[in-house]
Amino acid sequence: MKVIITAQVHDYLIDQLEQRGHHVIYQPTITYEELAAQIEDVTGLVVTTRIKIDKNLIDKAPLLKWIGRMGSGMELIDVDYANAKGIRCVSSPEGNRNALAEPASGSLLNLMNHISSSFNEIKQGKWLRYPNSGIELTNKTVGIIGYGNTGSAFASLLKSFSVTVLAYDKYKFGFGKEYIKEASLEQVCRYADVISFHIPLTDETFHLADEMFFSSLKQNPWFLNTSRGKTVKQTDLINALKKNWIAGAALDVLENEKFETYSPQEKEQFEWLLNQPNVILTPHIAGYSHEAFYKMAKVLIEKLFPVN
Repeated sequence: MKVIITAQVHDYLIDQLEQRGHHVIYQPTITYEELAAQIEDVTGLVVTTRIKIDKNLIDKAPLLKWIGRMGSGMELIDVDYANAKGIRCVSSPEGNRNALAEPASGSLLNLMNHISSSFNEIKQGKWLRYPNSGIELTNKTVGIIGYGNTGSAFASLLKSFSVTVLAYDKYKFGFGKEYIKEASLEQVCRYADVISFHIPLTDETFHLADEMFFSSLKQNPWFLNTSRGKTVKQTDLINALKKNWIAGAALDVLENEKFETYSPQEKEQFEWLLNQPNVILTPHIAGYSHEAFYKMAKVLIEKLFPVN
């Protein structure tokens, strides 16, 4: 039973696989082409977001029994085709949902209280108190789009701020309780002071945040995206900032995260975002923590090898 691990993982995952009789090949920097050349006798794959597990790759793996995704989001795996071939596909969003919710909360508080922007001013010799007065999160209305593992974890962290959460999820119902209200997308856009994306990347969610979306916002909300960069049309987000349709943006993901491939227009847009005091950019670190590193491995093992 041969398993290839294509990403950095906690030692716990390797140990547990070996204890179950698997021969583990740990290659966290393996390329698509290298994997294709080695996959013929593989029974298990552990992946993240680096390599696309498509029909071509699956067809080269006649012995493949399972694919384990570290974290959430299965858009790089052809799940339907894998399932049709009898291959189990599991992910581990339960392992890193809190590790995503905490940075989302931190970025929001940072934006609302001008923490990063005022620090940059201090580095320039400016000590400006009144212009950097914050806005309190307490008693605000927070819109959450996508109420799965990460959306619900974010909502839980917000409870102490006495917020009202308006949560929209096209495929989930019956989760409303106390301060969490089920809402339509229109209601989120109309009433939310904060809007946070927690959705997978699918054909439905591609560029969900476009000009029509941003122009429908009524409360000049802060906008957070810790899900997938391509759920937001970056040109339209920039336009929304320029037109003051949103108060600011915290983006942990970008539409294109490969800087070396940027076109002149993409470079210009990126530089513009970097220079805005009401924009925070982080390198897709929400969901990554030392604790989540272990918990994702543990969840994956529990799903792949359930104890009856």
